[in-house]
Amino acid sequence: MGLALLALASNAVHKLWKWQRSERNLTGKATAYVAPQLWQPPSGTLMTNDINESKPAEESAACIALSKNDSYVMSASGGKVSLFNMMTFKVMTTFMSPPPAATFLAFHPQDNNIIAIGMEDSTVQIYNVRVDEVKTKLKGHQNRITGLAFSQSLNVLVSSGADAQLCVWNIDGWEKKKTKFIQAPPGRQSPLVGETRVQFHNDQAHLLVVHESQIAIYDSKLECSRSGQLIVRYFLVMKLLHFILLCQSGFDRPVAEWSPKDSLAAPISSAIYSSDGFLVYTGFCDGAVGVFDADSLRIRCRIAPSAYIPSHAAGGTTAYPWVIAAHPTEPNQIALGMSDGAVHVVEPSDVEMKWGGPSSQDNGAHPSNSSNPSPSGQLSELPSR
Repeated sequence: MGLALLALASNAVHKLWKWQRSERNLTGKATAYVAPQLWQPPSGTLMTNDINESKPAEESAACIALSKNDSYVMSASGGKVSLFNMMTFKVMTTFMSPPPAATFLAFHPQDNNIIAIGMEDSTVQIYNVRVDEVKTKLKGHQNRITGLAFSQSLNVLVSSGADAQLCVWNIDGWEKKKTKFIQAPPGRQSPLVGETRVQFHNDQAHLLVVHESQIAIYDSKLECSRSGQLIVRYFLVMKLLHFILLCQSGFDRPVAEWSPKDSLAAPISSAIYSSDGFLVYTGFCDGAVGVFDADSLRIRCRIAPSAYIPSHAAGGTTAYPWVIAAHPTEPNQIALGMSDGAVHVVEPSDVEMKWGGPSSQDNGAHPSNSSNPSPSGQLSELPSR
């Protein structure tokens, strides 16, 4: 695992990079030390999403999800939802013509034919691809859906929205079990608004909730019901893009909470658990990345933008991590999908290859491979998102 990187650009085109085995990279796995190659099938086919003719793709919500075995990718860029074969890049089917447009996608953990589709109109539609039918429509949010996740062990789907609300749905009958608005941190007007993203820890019991004002981890008491997860991740490999509570008595209060202040004063743009669940990587709108301990949200180190964006030191960019993807097996490696369309693979430069050592408290990242054009022929450029 960790052999390639998949990104969905704002122009509705998917890009797939693969690392090749070489003297500098004997395993052929993703690394910041060696630039990957942009890959296409022999036919030269591009995976390109349907778009809404009345609205530019760059202004539309982009969303992506991979099937459990990574054989198929499902995505949307303001138009119909497309299902692609990852080996051939061919479109298998399209469905769900807007309006409303899809804003988030998640495969059912037990059946790749069942898909949860978050919509621009604040509903969640449960769609069966095999029979081309919407099985049910879930209503509970007040604004567009920005996150969805299933929990197989807890038997729930969790949705999050731009209304800063979390909803928990039982996946047997699709009834709503609970709703909760995230709390505003001190100094912030309540109720909060804005995109809220969520991801379950590997234990399926702790929930990472991400808002521009805070990251928080909620705990559920398992004597009740069950819970859910999803966001960006590596695809056998790693996938980038657009990139959530449960129980009648659980998730009422966060176990740990952190909101920007002091040296990390910029709003939060994205966050995700590391593959082993011990870290939380958090992007900020000033370009910095904070590395937190997952159990306490204590900040372990800060990756300054100048550590991975060469032009940043000279004041040449204001780009920031739009989305973060965690490598599926290397907990100290991440990919950053930037607001200017670049993609950076970042890992620590410490001898121990772990974040938070003496040399990685600030600016401690290994110089990353970038998707911006460069004389060394690194990753090809992605359109801005």
